[in-house]
Order: sequence, then C-alpha cells, then structure tokens
Amino acid sequence: MALSLTQEYFQIPLVTRTYTTACVLTTAAVQLQVISPFQLYFNPDLIISRYQIWRLITSFFFFGSLGFGFLFNIIFLYRYCRMLEEDCFRGRTADFVFMFLFGGILITLLGLFANIFFLGQAFITMLVYVWSKRNPLIRMNFFGLLTFQAPLLPWVLMGCSLLLGNPVTADVLGIGVGHLYYFLEDVFPNQPGGRKLLTTPDLLRVMFDPPDLLQEEQQEEDLQHNEEQGS
Repeated sequence: MALSLTQEYFQIPLVTRTYTTACVLTTAAVQLQVISPFQLYFNPDLIISRYQIWRLITSFFFFGSLGFGFLFNIIFLYRYCRMLEEDCFRGRTADFVFMFLFGGILITLLGLFANIFFLGQAFITMLVYVWSKRNPLIRMNFFGLLTFQAPLLPWVLMGCSLLLGNPVTADVLGIGVGHLYYFLEDVFPNQPGGRKLLTTPDLLRVMFDPPDLLQEEQQEEDLQHNEEQGS
C-alpha cells in the first residue's frame, strides 16, 4: 500500500508535485506551530529592509489553516496545474516553469499595490484562467448547480467569492495576469504582424528539458502512436 502511494506520488508531473507538496508542507508546519503565518506573508518592507527574501516565495505557499478554504484551493491547484502540465505543456517542462516565473513575478509586482498578504490564490486563479482559455469547448458542472463552458470558470469562482463575502482582489489579479500570459503566448503571435514575445530562457531548457529526455518522450509518443494505428 505504502509502495503504491509512493509510486502514485512520483507519477505526478514534476512542477505540480513540487508546488502542491510545498503548499501542503507549509500548511502542516503552520498547523503544528513550527512556523507562524507572520513569517510567511508578503511584506515588501521586511523583504527590503530586513532581507527576508523568502517571503517572495512563501507567500504563494499558504492558503490558511486546515479547513474548507485550504481544501478548495489545494484541490483546484492540483487539478488545474496537473492538467496544464500533462496536456498543454506535455514534454515542455521548461516552458511551464517559465509560465510560473512570469506569473509569479507579475503577481508579486502587482501585489505591491493590491495589499494582498498571501498571493497563492491569485496564482491558482491564473492557472485556472490559462487552462480555461486553452480548453474553451469543455463543459463544466459546478457542484451540480451550474453548467457552463470552461472560459467562464474563473468568473464563476470570483462570483462565489463575492457571494461568500470574501475580497475578490486576488481573483481579479489572477485573471488579469492569466489573460496577459494567454494574450502574449497564444493570441498576439497569431495576429497579422504579431510575434512571440515570451521566450523561455535556454538555462531553463537545459535544466528541465535536456535533449535525452525530449528524445525519450518523443520515442514514447511515436511508439504509442504506432500502437494506436496498429489496433
């Protein structure tokens, strides 16, 4: 049983596995009082004056104490991050990491003006937005109450925040950053006179997409394709 769970865990794609694990471990550490949320939240003054650089990262890892809010966020993070990594970014881990960096940096910069202490919800909304725009024909069923096309999902989530009386600043921030990434990556390069403005650095390609790994994945895809044709 333990071996099976370990195998399942390592079958989760690298980026999704790393980010989800970091979020779960951070929440567990807070729950066990190993660390305090006050050591994690986004505080530009402490980052600059006291060199607490880790806050640039830890503010993306904490979604509050164990409860419905945490479970909701972690399920959405795992689901949509994994679907993006296994579908849209299959075999392109470096491009996916670059999207993480692009979104994380932009959310952090805009967070300076938005007065948001934890940036993880905005980041999840960004992932959901990009996934929804790349899967426009998928029909969604939200808790059995609403049926709608995938591109409406981020707006439905924002509507739920409003109904629950929660601030929607993080949702708006995530939608804005997600739309900018989608426009620069998928829309603008395909327009007349448009060109690709987001280019993954070679260093990331060397780190995450070495030539042997790409060749292996291509061989696996070719083999699977041949088997499908044979059947």
